[in-house]
Amino acid sequence: MPTSSDMTTPTDPAVLDALQHQVAVFARRAEQSRLGGVGQARNSMDRAAYLLLNRLDQEGPMGVKALAAGMGIDSSTVTRQVAPLVESGLVSRATHPEDGRAVVLQLSERGRTRLGEVRASRRALMEMVTDEWTEEERAVFCTLLTRFNVSLAAVTATMPPAGAAS
Repeated sequence: MPTSSDMTTPTDPAVLDALQHQVAVFARRAEQSRLGGVGQARNSMDRAAYLLLNRLDQEGPMGVKALAAGMGIDSSTVTRQVAPLVESGLVSRATHPEDGRAVVLQLSERGRTRLGEVRASRRALMEMVTDEWTEEERAVFCTLLTRFNVSLAAVTATMPPAGAAS
């Protein structure tokens, strides 16, 4: 049985050029709009906070190291980003249930409420942007964008840091 690598065909450079251009345009537009939703909650939460809160909501309480590993970022970055979330009451620190010396981060009720508001705002924006799309087109785009992000994370994880000697 042929593998997926056996079935690949050479990629047209023009398609790769168009893809990298569209990704660059998307990145610029996403940064300009911050994809922060619509209405009162628009742009009320930065990307880092949203991703951290979302992860804690989806996966439950966890330590800084686990949170950092799951997000593909450094523990010191998570520590720095989570500090204002703890200060504002969106995240709480608790003792690990199995190891009383360890600390876990968890979404507070206030954080869960706030995340719900921001998700609803961002969901409304996605609905507006894809208003003329079919449900199938939305699903296919989401699948492909997820696949792209997973592939991008895998490739960039193997690359040396920017500015490092080759």
